[in-house]
Amino acid sequence: MNDLTETKIIIPEHAKKIALAKMDLMKQWFEFRKKSNNKFKADYEFVQLYNTSNSNIFSILGKISRGTLHRWKAKLGDSEDYTKLLPQYKYSSINEFRTSLTDEETKIFMGLLLHPNRISIGKAIALAKYNLTQKNQSFIPSDITFRRYAKWFKDNNYDQWVLMRDGEKSLADKVEPYIKRDTSLLEVGDILVADGHKLNFQVINPFTGKPCRATLVGFLDWKSTALVGYEIMLEENTQCIASALRNAIINLDMIPKVIYQDNGRAFRAKYFTDDKGFNELGFNGLYSKLGIQIVFARPYNARAKVIERFFKEFQEGFERLLPSFTGSSITNKPAYLMRNEKFHKQIHNEYIPTVDETIKMIDMWLSFKNSQPCSNANGKTIQEVLDERQRQNIDLNLLDDLMLATEVKTIQRNGIRFLGCDYFNERLYGFKSKVLIKYNMFDLTQIKVFTVKGEYLCTAERVTETHPMAKILGTVEDLEDFKQKIEKQKALKRRTINSVKKYLPVDDVKFIETQINSEMELLLGAEAKLPPLKEERKINGKPIFKNNLEKYEWFIKNEPQNEWISEFKQSKEYKIYYE
Repeated sequence: MNDLTETKIIIPEHAKKIALAKMDLMKQWFEFRKKSNNKFKADYEFVQLYNTSNSNIFSILGKISRGTLHRWKAKLGDSEDYTKLLPQYKYSSINEFRTSLTDEETKIFMGLLLHPNRISIGKAIALAKYNLTQKNQSFIPSDITFRRYAKWFKDNNYDQWVLMRDGEKSLADKVEPYIKRDTSLLEVGDILVADGHKLNFQVINPFTGKPCRATLVGFLDWKSTALVGYEIMLEENTQCIASALRNAIINLDMIPKVIYQDNGRAFRAKYFTDDKGFNELGFNGLYSKLGIQIVFARPYNARAKVIERFFKEFQEGFERLLPSFTGSSITNKPAYLMRNEKFHKQIHNEYIPTVDETIKMIDMWLSFKNSQPCSNANGKTIQEVLDERQRQNIDLNLLDDLMLATEVKTIQRNGIRFLGCDYFNERLYGFKSKVLIKYNMFDLTQIKVFTVKGEYLCTAERVTETHPMAKILGTVEDLEDFKQKIEKQKALKRRTINSVKKYLPVDDVKFIETQINSEMELLLGAEAKLPPLKEERKINGKPIFKNNLEKYEWFIKNEPQNEWISEFKQSKEYKIYYE
């Protein structure tokens, strides 16, 4: 026991308490002996007084004899080191445990216990004992001996225990020390944290009309802890990340300084099937153009992703309230999705929201979330911290590159067909080529149209439907809407005529123009005012007619008995213009 120190040897507290009590008793004995000339008699008197006392030392040491005192005195010698009076136990060092297990037994047992398959302690003991039996070992340690060693190893080598049984990520999350960041040094908009979350409820996919689980790609402001921008990703589309950032910039009305997100390749692999890294997606150029720095978190560093806490609250406080909630795992599914749960299936609300409804509900929940206290600013709510930002009056046209891009579309008569609606702009009139559209799921009233080479064409607005009988059954607004659309058709047709004048004789152009006016007046319900016949061009004494209407008018005046008139009256053209 020489050179026994607490830094190298584990001294149990109860052993230290006993040694200190012995030292106190020895000092009392020395003082008692000094008062007596007969040391032998004094020793017996001291032992008798002590053994009949009710002192604190007696409660620790119990009864002693004269020989015990002299034995302790011999151990002390001339020193006053209480550690020389420690009980004669075999003490465990920090790296060694006092156990009856041999090195071979320990190796077999720990080989099972530290297996990546996380074998339980009880099963590891059973297998270790069986292994020793198969080796014809005569003495097999008891279960409690193995358990004590396992407990000691876990308590004193927790890093090894976690690494071998749970892996590197758990080692980083549970054992390694973490760095505390001073958020008071940040301002709103300095750092946006990006990540994605697989929604635990179903929405209606507008592209297919079927229920699906979408992904929310979000940007969270580190200072205020508010989700300032997000995008609903229905299928694999890398542009959703940029679109979510665009929404964040619009809501903040400022461009962030830093985007902090998951490791580049991990961010991609978490939501997409291929393994291209973030640096291969083409976003670096977009972010650099806006003056944004990208910072990637270290792999397996979940502590750095402050947005994970937000998604946890989002799951518990929002997703669980929706009828289409599906659960975050197999063990977390609601009752109606379990087998043989007929009662819950009968009472279950089958409502599944659309993307537009989902966005509105998320925005409502975010209003509630932002009314809660901010963890990074005492005495203020999240919204109050968010309102303190310095706005920059961002020009939205600068953010067009961040809009969500879709597949190439073909221009039809009514413009571009997208999500069951038509989008039209006069700039698209006369085009029959393919174009690229960009849109924002938060505002589907319009889309931006580009050539396949990326040249901006126009912003097409969603075409609204017209009242079937606006003049008779519709309101003033319905009639005005109808007239405006007729005028637009008229203007487009005139534009076409003006563009082809150089290819037609002057007389033909004038006739077409008057024909347009007549058709528009008929469509608007006005009295038909057909254009007067111009100077006739004749063949064999009969004029050359430009159309059936002109031919009909000529026959009525000049040959009312002609059989062609009765045939024409049966045609659809006659019914449109005369009935």
